[in-house]
Amino acid sequence: MSQRTQRWATFDCYGTLVDWEGGMRQAVATIAPDRAAEVMALYYEIEPEVEHEVFRPYREVLAETLRRTAAKIGLELSPGSEHVLSNTLPDWPIFEDVGPALKALHEQGWKLAILSNVDRDLIAKTLQKFPEPIDLIVTAEDVKSYKPALGHFQRFRELTGVTEADWVHVARSFFHDIRTASQLGLRSVWINRGNDPTPEPLATVILPNLQALPATLAQL
Repeated sequence: MSQRTQRWATFDCYGTLVDWEGGMRQAVATIAPDRAAEVMALYYEIEPEVEHEVFRPYREVLAETLRRTAAKIGLELSPGSEHVLSNTLPDWPIFEDVGPALKALHEQGWKLAILSNVDRDLIAKTLQKFPEPIDLIVTAEDVKSYKPALGHFQRFRELTGVTEADWVHVARSFFHDIRTASQLGLRSVWINRGNDPTPEPLATVILPNLQALPATLAQL
């Protein structure tokens, strides 16, 4: 099968394949055990602001966002503790449904890629523990921008030559991924692990996890 007729499923990684919320909660609890929920709620608001500024490596985004979050709620960080997220990120757990789903997709003939808002060294450590190999990785470090900007998607298209007809994007984040996929005319699967209300009817399919993903993509 030629490259231009190959079917590709692209994924966000952290939140979709890796338990971002659980990993972050556990990491934050080590430095602010009584205020982890408060830190996380504000962290999610501040991180896109930091990413939208001058480009920083993601480990610096994590640290700067945590510094600003702590300052806003009056939490004093001990020296070096602002790096707790990047230090622990490679150990955040992979969801149990990832291995079976990705294996089944490979068996169906799909090529698998990850488009992630992280640094290459961080995701490389995560992928060492992955239950199924990934065929292509595009990171923020590669494109010098953060989703929901278009850079990851444009670089992926440049590298593969894939058309919209042979490309489906799968992601947990509506803000970072699903809106951008819709903007580009891509079919998308929103993995709504948190059972959140649907912001807009932009996703082609909504699933609660990856269990039905192989059967779903076989029908698209």
